[in-house]
Amino acid sequence: MYDVIIAGGGGAGLTAALYTSRAMLKTLLFEKLIPGGQIATTDMVENYPGFPEGIMGAEISSRMEAQARKYGTEIQYAPVETIEKTGSEIMIKSGANRLTTKSLIIAVGASFKMLGIPGEKELTGKGVSYCATCDGAFFKNKEIVVVGGGDSALQEGIFLTRFVKKLTILHRRDKLRGSPILQSRAKKNPKIEFLWDTILTKIEGTGKVERIQIKNVKTSQERFFDTNGVFIFVGHEPNTKFIQGLVQMDEKGYIITRENLGTSVPGIFACGEVRAGSTRQLVSACGEGCEAALAAQAYLENLE
Repeated sequence: MYDVIIAGGGGAGLTAALYTSRAMLKTLLFEKLIPGGQIATTDMVENYPGFPEGIMGAEISSRMEAQARKYGTEIQYAPVETIEKTGSEIMIKSGANRLTTKSLIIAVGASFKMLGIPGEKELTGKGVSYCATCDGAFFKNKEIVVVGGGDSALQEGIFLTRFVKKLTILHRRDKLRGSPILQSRAKKNPKIEFLWDTILTKIEGTGKVERIQIKNVKTSQERFFDTNGVFIFVGHEPNTKFIQGLVQMDEKGYIITRENLGTSVPGIFACGEVRAGSTRQLVSACGEGCEAALAAQAYLENLE
């Protein structure tokens, strides 16, 4: 029996683990991929306090994991598959493991959203990607497109210019949504061009990406565009399918939380990007991880 089980090992989950472990609560954290979650695949984190020169996403993730382990957090790199609550006990299933806990913190975050267009799924990993730091080096001296106009598209696009010969950003509007500093950097980058009012409708290629079909949303004109790769950054969707029906969610599947980050089920808390209203920033995710941990601690004290 654990005092706290945490589902998700991004900034929110690792911070929650640090606080619960330091409070001498028996803590187990599940992470299905790598420590740090999406932040580990970010090239450079420039807006986390205390690092004026920035810090690599993989490095800050590794430091967070080491700090949580230092105070006794157990970590299993496996997905949580099902969650059930009976009375005051919560049952967690992960593979062949069946574990019980007195409280649960859900910090599973969100995944990159797919466009759902022809060729996207078939060519994922063959020129279609959602992670610049994972796949950027495969496109050295190539020409690629980036889909999106927010911070993720701009930051990842700027990173990709380290490798590619030319990068075209496709955006469905006539102006970007990203932060002013990233917009300025992207527009000044000689390798970056923009196609405004444009959406991607199809990806084609035999065994690899060779060309895309694009459409101007104002004129409805469609045409083909040759490219070696497509990086898609059009938002996120919460990783909550495995807990549908367990806690209250909004229409998009994000978990609705109360003032103390508690959910509709006593003893279950949520923090980070999986939560409705999250700002989707590392610093706020870590703050929410702390808050959820303190709330779980208070909940456990009231059980005794």
